[in-house]
Amino acid sequence: MAEFLGQPYTGMATPQGVSPSPAATLGLELVIGSNIFRNTNGVIKIQGKEQLFLESKPEQGLLLVTLDLYSEAGVHVGHVRRNVLVLNRTEHFAIDIHRTDGSTPSDLPSVTVTDRLTGQTVLEARAVAEKKVQIVTGKFYSHKGMLVDITPHYCRIGSGTTLFGDVSENKGSAIVLG
Repeated sequence: MAEFLGQPYTGMATPQGVSPSPAATLGLELVIGSNIFRNTNGVIKIQGKEQLFLESKPEQGLLLVTLDLYSEAGVHVGHVRRNVLVLNRTEHFAIDIHRTDGSTPSDLPSVTVTDRLTGQTVLEARAVAEKKVQIVTGKFYSHKGMLVDITPHYCRIGSGTTLFGDVSENKGSAIVLG
């Protein structure tokens, strides 16, 4: 089992001493492809498991991403915790963080995770307003080995679920995909 900060690593649970700020995600609007999810807590559950968590920290000029990465076989191969690659044994993934100083309104924070082997973007997310985050593109696997494919036009999980232009009110809860 992997370890994080000397503790057994078991997934998305927050490690001791690090807690997400409820104010940072309260009422967050997420745009995933062409789909809008209003009033979310920033958590995205894919096929029943919390796999992605986005936090907006405009006062710090940051967008924070927590993401579990899996292989096609559903094997846990990587983990990003608040923009830090904490599980990346083979250095398969790289992360690029764009932090802003707030001096230019059009300069907004973003995070891009890439696959070093293929050069492909695994996830690109950017703040588009103080409480609005857009996942521009994504190509990663769920814990069941299903491809999650996000383009500016749609969000597709495997071959069975495609979301295109949906608008959803989440009442402060997680987004459920697949």
